[in-house]
Amino acid sequence: MDLPSQKQFPLKPSVAIVILNYNGVGHLKAFLPSVQATAYENLEIVVADNGSTDNSITFLQTEFPSITLITNLNNEGFAGGYNWALKKVQADYYVLLNSDVSVDPHWIDPMVQLMESNATIGACQPKLLSQQHPLFFEYAGAAGGWIDFLGYPFSRGRVFDICETDHGQYDQAAPIFWASGAAMMIRSSLFHLLGGFDADFFAHQEEIDLCWRLQLAGYTLYACPEAKVFHVGAGTLPRGGRKVYLNFRNNLIMLSKNLTTRELLWKIPFRFLLDAISAWKGLLSGDVSFFKAIVHAHTSYITYLLKGKLKRSAYPKPMKNLQGVCQTALVWQYFIKNKQHFNKIVH
Repeated sequence: MDLPSQKQFPLKPSVAIVILNYNGVGHLKAFLPSVQATAYENLEIVVADNGSTDNSITFLQTEFPSITLITNLNNEGFAGGYNWALKKVQADYYVLLNSDVSVDPHWIDPMVQLMESNATIGACQPKLLSQQHPLFFEYAGAAGGWIDFLGYPFSRGRVFDICETDHGQYDQAAPIFWASGAAMMIRSSLFHLLGGFDADFFAHQEEIDLCWRLQLAGYTLYACPEAKVFHVGAGTLPRGGRKVYLNFRNNLIMLSKNLTTRELLWKIPFRFLLDAISAWKGLLSGDVSFFKAIVHAHTSYITYLLKGKLKRSAYPKPMKNLQGVCQTALVWQYFIKNKQHFNKIVH
């Protein structure tokens, strides 16, 4: 007698959590166990080692043999490292996750459900809270990234260096301008279609550039606060040096790539002026490295343009037509009007 056939239910969409690692064995020891405890049935966890010189590879092979390990000989930065790694990973969705993030076991399902509910959502992010102070939003993306019309990024729950307490004020899924590279879910097909990150950025703001390009291609970005992660990363690192240089340089490159010509003609000169004011303010307060980093960023940006390396968007749109753009100047609201919370600036 034939047994009745059992109905076969399709697997959930495949998800690959990809952690880019560079000399981060301490973070891997501390946070990989929580990632490995993620409750999602069609999941692969990948650590892409970006040319580490510590014992990260030996540690992973010994302590986490079930995790997929791919290795690069060189450190290509966040942008180039992920571009290299994701060519080797197949999944419906990529989750780009920093190595210093612990996660709630059920953080993947809400993001997949959100993405599956609307094919025009290109990427999303969970709520980012501070690992050290879990009642506070974390600098790197908080409850979803925004930008002002001059190109200054901020977040729902974080404006410049002020991180708000999370008391549920941003617990609704909502459109945003950018999803944090510390914990971003993106459709794999779109990542490759758009050419991934701009490797010239090396690190800092490459995820904002990619999300901007997603919007220009007709897709939206969303915050998914039902998903929750805890990030160690610090927004209060010293302002000088390479971090400041990359942030200022990359922001100018990003604006030059994605703004309309009409916007470029006045916004870039105005940003040069505001950057110069910031640099001189730093110098007069004794922060010489901050001043030098901004000067270096400006000269490097000009050299970048003169070398013809700029990759202009073929279909730029005015910023006022995009989601997650604040039409008032963030520096005016924050420094002059003393508005330090997102909801005070964006009504």
